Amino acid sequence: MLGEKPMAHSLEAARDMVKASEDSGLLYMVSQSRRYNKDLVAFKDEVAQLGPLGILNADFYLGPHFGGFRDVMPSPLVLDMAIHTFDAARMIMGLDAESVFCDEFNPSWSWYQGDACASALFTMKGGARFNYRGSWCAEGRNTSWESEWRAVCPGGSATWNGGEETVVERTSGQTGFIRECETRIRRFTGDFLSGIKGSLSDFLSALESGNQPQGECHDNFKSLAMVFASMDSSRTGTRTQVPLI
Repeated sequence: MLGEKPMAHSLEAARDMVKASEDSGLLYMVSQSRRYNKDLVAFKDEVAQLGPLGILNADFYLGPHFGGFRDVMPSPLVLDMAIHTFDAARMIMGLDAESVFCDEFNPSWSWYQGDACASALFTMKGGARFNYRGSWCAEGRNTSWESEWRAVCPGGSATWNGGEETVVERTSGQTGFIRECETRIRRFTGDFLSGIKGSLSDFLSALESGNQPQGECHDNFKSLAMVFASMDSSRTGTRTQVPLI
């Protein structure tokens, strides 16, 4: 079965869906379609060449005037949108989140009833950090829908603004107050199935081969858990463990 994000409206319901997949022996994949982005893949590949990732930052600032249910729902940014960025972070880092401290808030000018802004600092397995900053009531100087990213590694740093270019600065010097760096600009080349097309292709390939696709329910649960842990942290004002399946 192929479903859309989010997997479910609660972690309890998500666990039930994963169990149904286990009990039936049938594949259940969540179409986390933004994973199928050639430029995200290029960024991930470049980061991997810089050594173990220690810090990953993502900024998401947009001001969409949706109208309708998003304007009245609680936690519209974290609950409805942030899973895309959280899931991409897990993909880039190759790590799962262990805990999070999150602060949700709503500026005075916001047209949303629920908190439309959030800052969340995740501790990932092994001690790396993922820092998310976002707003859905940010007018002007908008980021892309894919966020703006910075990765910091022992061999240098890389940035991606959600467009076609990843900019890498690899440390080249061994002396000096600030070490010299070599700059590289990476663009993805080659064939690539993007978005929903990529997700559908991955699903069909998994049915034929039996291999696990991206978004398989056990894996996607880990991204959904980051969402609910963030909201729990915000409401309690404490660092919260990211739930296990």
